[in-house]
Amino acid sequence: MKSFKKTLAMAIVLPLALGSASAMAYGGGKGHHGGKGGCGMDGGKKMFRELDLTSEQKAQMKTLRESHREQRQANSDNRDARRASHQQMQQLLLADSFNEAEVRQLAQQMSEQQLDHRVAMLKNRHDMLNILTAEQKTKLQELQSERMAKCDAHRDAKSN
Repeated sequence: MKSFKKTLAMAIVLPLALGSASAMAYGGGKGHHGGKGGCGMDGGKKMFRELDLTSEQKAQMKTLRESHREQRQANSDNRDARRASHQQMQQLLLADSFNEAEVRQLAQQMSEQQLDHRVAMLKNRHDMLNILTAEQKTKLQELQSERMAKCDAHRDAKSN
């Protein structure tokens, strides 16, 4: 019974957690840490500004952002499918009897939807990073390390 409860909990929590992680990784929303000096997600926009992009690189980035925006809008049916899956899960949870086979099938479908969404997001990020020179990539890694250290220190200070 414990194993069943764990499976059910994972079937519900995993898609929600992945969805939140995807949204955060893509820079969706500032979160409550997005203020001055915070550790919120900004999609790396501030770090990209520190890389001294050439005008050609800026134009390429803009073109990619527009293309990715169009792809996201064209994939609104995927968002609708995720929303429909979530509603189906709610119906299964509220049913008088529990149908494990249906829950498993739906949980698998939801996981695949999240995986597809995440892969598309990471491909977009990869495309943007490939515009950078080797030196800019190195500088970006340094900036990311500094940001992580700063956020870790901020988080440690808050927990004490």
